Amino acid sequence: MTVMPHETEHVPPPSESRPSGELSARAGARGVLAATSLALIAIPFSLLLLLVQARWAPLLKVDRGTGDTLHRYAVAHGGFVAVMQLISNFGSSVFWVVALTPVVAWLLWRRLPRMALFVVVTMAGSSLLNAVVKSSVHRLRPALSDPVARAQGLSFPSAHAQAAMAGYAVLLLVFLPVLHGAWRRTGATLAVLAVLAIGFSRIALGVHYVSDVVAGIVLGAAWFAAMAAAFNVMGADRERRAHVTAPRSDSSQGLGGKAGV
Repeated sequence: MTVMPHETEHVPPPSESRPSGELSARAGARGVLAATSLALIAIPFSLLLLLVQARWAPLLKVDRGTGDTLHRYAVAHGGFVAVMQLISNFGSSVFWVVALTPVVAWLLWRRLPRMALFVVVTMAGSSLLNAVVKSSVHRLRPALSDPVARAQGLSFPSAHAQAAMAGYAVLLLVFLPVLHGAWRRTGATLAVLAVLAIGFSRIALGVHYVSDVVAGIVLGAAWFAAMAAAFNVMGADRERRAHVTAPRSDSSQGLGGKAGV
């Protein structure tokens, strides 16, 4: 027969009941997994960077062939260009400032300062990293005689694609714990589709090569993995699970916790 504890009896949370050695082992395993994931992402980016700098002929052929095909279609279809421009805007720095400012405010309201710091540092750091890599590689944007869109700065890697990868990964990390079942799968699917659509729009508008977009996505993923590993070391992952998922036990609270959004 199971004896239920008295209401006033203190029942330690799972983390308190586990041996410290087990917790250390699990933390170490997470660190190794994060480092492995980062390496697996960083290696393809490094290879792509070398191929771009070496002007590898097969890569240049794909870049120019895909870009020329999409550009010919864009020149003849103004509606297509308008849609691509709209999608592209969802990867701009202005969009991410507007989108993530309320997220940071919500995290601070929920007393999750390290999570809020993670969001800010991940996105600001991604933008700075993109600028440093672009300056180092110094690849010019595609030169077209009749461009359908214009963009400033250098080409490799795509800042829009990198920001989209890092930004939607951040949103998933913040909100997946409060999504369940079909909502969780839908959120993850929409995030993947958004990243791919934004990357495609930059190629279709003729402001980036295919390799620029692929590099941006991979670099964004690598940067997010690095920040997530640091975030885990800081202990913010435990904070996120303890506080963000707490409203699940109270049916009167929604995503916003006390506000019941």
